[in-house]
Amino acid sequence: MKRSKFSEEQIIAILKEQEQGLKVMEICRKHGISDQTFHNWKKKYEGMSVKELRRVRELEQENSRLKRAVADLTLDVQILKDVNSKKW
Repeated sequence: MKRSKFSEEQIIAILKEQEQGLKVMEICRKHGISDQTFHNWKKKYEGMSVKELRRVRELEQENSRLKRAVADLTLDVQILKDVNSKKW
């Protein structure tokens, strides 16, 4: 997936410009983005503040870490079950 040249904080700032009354076409021209990009961003980030966005990012990282921990523990349990069943 192609990485955006705009950070998420910059995207939120761009979306706030529309809330201030600027037209979408003017915003797109000013920042060099397409209408479709603007509307995709709006769908994804609408109503979020920078603080909320950081919190969501932290939660996603924690969720990923916890998923890896569960996978590791599940693998350990499976290995122990296999070893225990082969002893007899």
